[in-house]
Amino acid sequence: MTVSAHSEGQQPPPEPTPRAIRAALLPEEVGHFDSEFRQVMAEATESLDLTVIHSFLRRWQRVAWSSQDPAAHRQMLRNAEVLASGGDIATEPWSVTKARLGL
Repeated sequence: MTVSAHSEGQQPPPEPTPRAIRAALLPEEVGHFDSEFRQVMAEATESLDLTVIHSFLRRWQRVAWSSQDPAAHRQMLRNAEVLASGGDIATEPWSVTKARLGL
């Protein structure tokens, strides 16, 4: 039996629109979103290519979806900082994770 995202309280990702994504972000990430949004809009205006906007929205949609559990999202960001600086974090084998989640 698998665990449903909805049974665990996780909602579907926000709509892939700038307004919906921005509304779902944690407060500390809104400024980064706004800054990058302005940058990709300027780039798309100059290049007449919307690909950069679509990529931006897909990436930030995943960030917003991850932000539904603020504590877990912030812990993931702390772990990423530790790993990026060459540190180690405690992990478990995939088989243990699957068993713990009942997968």
